[in-house]
Amino acid sequence: MKKIFLFTSILTMINFCVWAQFVESGEIEFEVKTNIKKTMGSSPWAEMMKDKLPNFKTSYFTYNFNKNKSIYKFNHWENKESLPEMFRQSDEKTTWYSDFNTGQLIMQKDIFGSSFNVKDSLVKVVWKFSNENRIIAGYNCRKATGIIMDSVYVFAFYTDEITIPGGPCSVNGLPGMILGLTIPRLYSSWMATKITVASNPPLITEPAALKNTFNMKSVYTTIIEKTKGWMGNEDDPESRKWLDQLIWNIML
Repeated sequence: MKKIFLFTSILTMINFCVWAQFVESGEIEFEVKTNIKKTMGSSPWAEMMKDKLPNFKTSYFTYNFNKNKSIYKFNHWENKESLPEMFRQSDEKTTWYSDFNTGQLIMQKDIFGSSFNVKDSLVKVVWKFSNENRIIAGYNCRKATGIIMDSVYVFAFYTDEITIPGGPCSVNGLPGMILGLTIPRLYSSWMATKITVASNPPLITEPAALKNTFNMKSVYTTIIEKTKGWMGNEDDPESRKWLDQLIWNIML
């Protein structure tokens, strides 16, 4: 009887050790959904365009990571033919590189048809934790609520089974990898659909530098300057909301 108990205990310990192994490198596929009709506002031009567009644009991005670095970029569209180029260009030409050892973020983005190289510190997110849990792509995740860009709420589900403290776009700073993300004010969600664990850590290198490099503050100033006069009425809440969403998307 003692031998049976001892064998069962050892087997339980082995299973626990296998289960408790943490993932330090691999690739994550994210499905990204945005309700484009809601992001367009209610201008006459927007109302005219809405009948020609689907409710959502759905894209897939890949997040490659090793112990302390990651790179997140566009992979493919669910239905490319249903979207005009103006709704695709920014997604297709954007890359986020994060180095969690040095605390550095590099974003390469297409903004108003021009390529921007944004180099700065990792974005600081103020997080609050909750006891809500869910399973995403086979991993147990815990919910956290954060604030970015001073006033924009983000709702994340992260797993501490994947050790890198990253997430889609520039969102980061939780004790594990974000596998689910929702930003209601951008009408957008990110959900991990497939996770591939790497036996050998992939080599993650920062993207080749573009001609002009900005920090977050200077790119924000540039965006504000370029969008001056875009709103016919500065006091119109709908116009203000649309412009805010545009800026938040660019800065994310």
